[in-house]
Amino acid sequence: MVTDEESESLIGVNILIKNSSRGTVTDIEGRYAIEAQEGDVLIFSYTGYTSQEVVVGASNTIDVALSSGSMLDEVVVIGYGTTTVKDATGSVASLSQRNFNKGNIVTPENLLNGKIAGLTINTGGEPGSGSTIRIRGGSSLGASNDPLIVINGLPISNNTIGGARSILSTINPNDIESFTVLKDASATAIYGSRAANGVIIITTKSGSKQLRVALNTQVGYSTLPGKIDVFSADEYRALIMERRPEMAPLLGDANTDWQEEIYEEAVTQNHNLAIEGTPIRNLPIRFSVNHSNQPGLRLTSEFQRNAAGLNLTPRLFNDNLRITVNANVSQEKNRFAEGQEGTALSFDPTQPVYDANAPFGGYFQYWEDNGDGVLNASDLTPLAPGNPVAALQQRRSVSEVIRLYGNVKFDYQMPFLPELSAVVNLGIDDASADGSVSWDEASLITQPDGSFIGSESTYTNDQRNTLLDGYLNYSKGLSHSIRLDATAGYSYQRFESEGFNSGELLNDNPDTEPVFTRKTDLVLIGLFGRVDIAIADKYLLTLSYRRDGTSRFSKANRWGNFPAAAFAWRLREEFFPSSELLSNLKLRLGWGVTGQQDIGEDAADLYLSRYNLGLPASQYPFGGENIIIGQPQFRNEELRWEETTTYNAGIDFGFLQERLTGTVEFFYKQSDDLLAFAAISDGSNFSNSGFQNIGSFVTQGAEFAISYDVLSKRIDNKSVNWNIGFNATVLRSEIEALALEQDVRTGGIAGGTGGTIQLHRMGYAPFKFFVHKQVYDAEGNPIEGAYADLNGDNIINDEDRYLHRNNQPEVTLGLYSRLDYRNFDLSFNMRASLGNYIYNNVNAARAQLDLLQNGSVLSNLPANVLQANFNTTPNVILSDYYIEDGSFLRMDNITLGYSFQQVWGSKVNARLSLGVQNVFVLTNYSGLDPEIFNGIDNTIFPRARTFLLGGNFTF
Repeated sequence: MVTDEESESLIGVNILIKNSSRGTVTDIEGRYAIEAQEGDVLIFSYTGYTSQEVVVGASNTIDVALSSGSMLDEVVVIGYGTTTVKDATGSVASLSQRNFNKGNIVTPENLLNGKIAGLTINTGGEPGSGSTIRIRGGSSLGASNDPLIVINGLPISNNTIGGARSILSTINPNDIESFTVLKDASATAIYGSRAANGVIIITTKSGSKQLRVALNTQVGYSTLPGKIDVFSADEYRALIMERRPEMAPLLGDANTDWQEEIYEEAVTQNHNLAIEGTPIRNLPIRFSVNHSNQPGLRLTSEFQRNAAGLNLTPRLFNDNLRITVNANVSQEKNRFAEGQEGTALSFDPTQPVYDANAPFGGYFQYWEDNGDGVLNASDLTPLAPGNPVAALQQRRSVSEVIRLYGNVKFDYQMPFLPELSAVVNLGIDDASADGSVSWDEASLITQPDGSFIGSESTYTNDQRNTLLDGYLNYSKGLSHSIRLDATAGYSYQRFESEGFNSGELLNDNPDTEPVFTRKTDLVLIGLFGRVDIAIADKYLLTLSYRRDGTSRFSKANRWGNFPAAAFAWRLREEFFPSSELLSNLKLRLGWGVTGQQDIGEDAADLYLSRYNLGLPASQYPFGGENIIIGQPQFRNEELRWEETTTYNAGIDFGFLQERLTGTVEFFYKQSDDLLAFAAISDGSNFSNSGFQNIGSFVTQGAEFAISYDVLSKRIDNKSVNWNIGFNATVLRSEIEALALEQDVRTGGIAGGTGGTIQLHRMGYAPFKFFVHKQVYDAEGNPIEGAYADLNGDNIINDEDRYLHRNNQPEVTLGLYSRLDYRNFDLSFNMRASLGNYIYNNVNAARAQLDLLQNGSVLSNLPANVLQANFNTTPNVILSDYYIEDGSFLRMDNITLGYSFQQVWGSKVNARLSLGVQNVFVLTNYSGLDPEIFNGIDNTIFPRARTFLLGGNFTF
């Protein structure tokens, strides 16, 4: 049996016969059996515990007690190297495989959703959907706020290739070993220009000495958890008879729930097979394959992924040369479904889905034969919406994406100077996409001549990211109390992108000519260095510096300098060295500067003179002919780095030999020379807007995280383990400066013409809602069109709008738990968002009684139109009446599992599980789902509730 120092059994401890590939793991009771000879050496290893080597003697029983004091010695991957938990000086959070979220995990980022303080992940409802990821709220107004994602040392682009769901949708989550999240500048500055929004380092699984085969399979059934409340057919008939009786002849005889019709329940699948071992001496190998199939709730939407990964870690020249090869290939197949939620909400519920007499593929449509003997666009009812079910079924938008990514890393330890090693890392991320969009000839899509012949177009996209990193590392104990670790290197990365679109293939005309686009290459070059000094194992100092160059800016502004410093003081070793209660106490202080230049792949050459020769925009009539001219584009030679300076202070603590661990942190970030797409002065360029450096803003906050092993005992001779974790983040942001002190409008909305609902203004948080203050009657009912005259000029206009509420949460919370008892395990994870508000654009643009009629057809409305009794959209759309509290508590997943030991033979372990994804959401928000990143709800792809059955088999 293998136990900890308190005689509690440990599950899953690796036992390996030294210098061989034979091994085993402990079962749920901590027991193991292995065939070994006298004199063999057994290696016992377990994450968070000190490994032990035991020589086999004459006894057939070897019990081992592992010490958990080495949890602080866990290795954490950081930029261009590693550190340990106890030696980390920056704000670094790590999550290993055993702590990943369970459930219907299709894209990697959802493995850690809710688990790390300061990290928020908002994933849409589309199958294989990408996520909006933010670390400490981001750092920019108009440039990218996405963190840098590094896979096995390869930084990947945040630009999703056209045809793919997201930058992570082609990556198999089952291949991931751990995540490291770098949050403050002292930890991220080694990545310089790309780390202003934090860094997420993904490390994939590697081979092992022991032969092991793992098969993981999961099947789910996805259902629609809720709908927007609109009038049913019978309720709608009653409403028409009460409010608009003159429109009664337009009513039909059907009873159709159009939201039900555009959705369907679906079966999801996810299967993984991995084989690892060491078939050749000193060559551990891991090979994996994955198949995922996730149909979406919306009709015709579907995501499929087939992926394979190979990891090789040979050791050569007496282990002086360590080579790591990571090769991954994936095929992503998509069928995209256009959003039809808006049409489904408004389509007359008394009309049928199908009409066998209609010449539109058997679907009901609003039309009337005009008697000219030809079916064309003039037969369609003016202003009438199209059947949303037909729009989904008669449109086919598909893509196939092939992605090859990986790297080869050479790490050579100098035989003549073992303290010095040289590392070369070569990486590539190459993706190509082929897709097509077609409409059935029976659809409502018309050609310029009004004919119904359908539509068809194709496209291809190619993206390539290549990397060369080279650096030296020197690590040595200079004396019995001083350790030095120094790294210096060079990085080169190039991003290339091109695409082709066929244009309309069924109707050849000048406006539908094929278009080939070659984006300007983006090159990033970095020179970097870092020094770590540890004194007496109590005082830790980290200094780093990076000088980055980007081809995005002109020569005068091309280079940026990004220094950082961090200090940590291990207070336990200083003041409480013999404490049995306190196992860790460390104070951390950090400062650093990071940069930002990511303003999109279409903005890689804004400092150059550029001209558009595309048709028909660049034609100019002259002398009776159309002359093709070059149309000047926006240019900004003064564009420069956006820089973020961060200050961080934190305390890490541990009690009861690390059974209770946690951290408290405070941070302050100031972003200067903000990059944003904003208006420019008239006459200063050939465009009225473009990317500029426009100001600065500040984000400050606090984080708290705690993890507690509540139980770690044996009851009735069975192990009981219960771990629970909680984290909280508080954020505040304020814009300090804007160009010319001018407001910047943002946040486009439906229901008006070019309207916006959010504003950037100095002295306020970004993206606040810019609205009129609603006036109410004595009974508390809103008065349509009545707003407060805030400036007192007796005129209600734009000057009376005010900044109201924030779309981003003030507090985010995460709670997770895992309980193991006997062969059972139960886990769940929950998240909460507090203080965020939502503009309910569904109601603002649709819940008005005048919209009951759209031209000569009827339109349904949200049922809450009867609460406000508003009539006209333009008069009410900017009212603060539609700003709602979006706070919520969501249980993402709950999973119950049962493990079988030694089934189908002594070498097979199995686990079966039942689970539910998107279990519930508690909120006061009246819309479909309060988890909306930008705070503007204009209908979303709903998140499914999925019931899961899984099986894990290890051979």
